Amino acid sequence: MSAYSGFRFMWMVVMFDLPVLSKRQRKRAAKFRHDLLDLGFQMAQYSVYMKFCGQRDAAEALAKRVEKCVPREGRVSILTVTDNQYGRMRIFFGGGRRPSEAQRGQLVLL
Repeated sequence: MSAYSGFRFMWMVVMFDLPVLSKRQRKRAAKFRHDLLDLGFQMAQYSVYMKFCGQRDAAEALAKRVEKCVPREGRVSILTVTDNQYGRMRIFFGGGRRPSEAQRGQLVLL
């Protein structure tokens, strides 16, 4: 396996279900979404954010940073997948399939 294969690079997916019944809960949920954006995540769906995070060590460090932002209430799940797995994602828009955005070349600096 090449040192730069799609099995070494990682993507992080953060999925959450936060309560938004009170004004305080809505504010905490909005802050969490903004924190994810500040950490470089992109919104895939309203409560699903994704980020390319390089190798496994970087993914672990990023997971710890996300963990510090988690609100007291609600549920937050972090899933880490390889670049190869992410590239096999099936995306549908209005019934039609489009290729994953991950199907692009990776820039490798030596």
